[in-house]
Amino acid sequence: MTRIIAGRAGGVRLDVPPAGTRPTSDRVRESLFGALESTGLLDGTVVVDLYAGSGALGLEALSRGASHCDLVEKGQKAAQIVRRNAARVEKASGAVARTHQTSVQPFLRASQRTYDLAFVDPPYDLDGSVLADDLRALAPLLAPDAIVIVERATRSGEPDWQSAGLVALRAKGYGDTTLWWGEPPQDA
Repeated sequence: MTRIIAGRAGGVRLDVPPAGTRPTSDRVRESLFGALESTGLLDGTVVVDLYAGSGALGLEALSRGASHCDLVEKGQKAAQIVRRNAARVEKASGAVARTHQTSVQPFLRASQRTYDLAFVDPPYDLDGSVLADDLRALAPLLAPDAIVIVERATRSGEPDWQSAGLVALRAKGYGDTTLWWGEPPQDA
């Protein structure tokens, strides 16, 4: 069972699409959000969750203090599940979640928002060049102090931060999954 781990919606159950998605495990989310909370980054922030799946990452951020989250999922059944999950978390947290049933690139090209936190959790078989294109499209939408977290199979290797004009921060492995952290370049 997938659930919101902590915050205002802690314990809320999340439905998971029956196929085609790979939900982030509770252990990985717990570690990730512990690190994010220590930065103070979640309070009142605007989040985007690309390749949302069940919406667990973006909705966990809402539960822990983010003010708004755009959840992007192209699969029709998965997007319906994300909408239901978002409604449960909105009710418990008072934060705003918007589900967008579309592919990542069209969403990013049309978005007018500035994001403080971006989760990019594509299917493990997504080609690295497509991920690089996604990061390039995302980069202009990031606040100067934003954090981007990419979750992929460890064997896929580190994202191409440089081609997107972003800078690698750190990486943490969890078995065959790695979370890579990046950010916009900081002015010296």
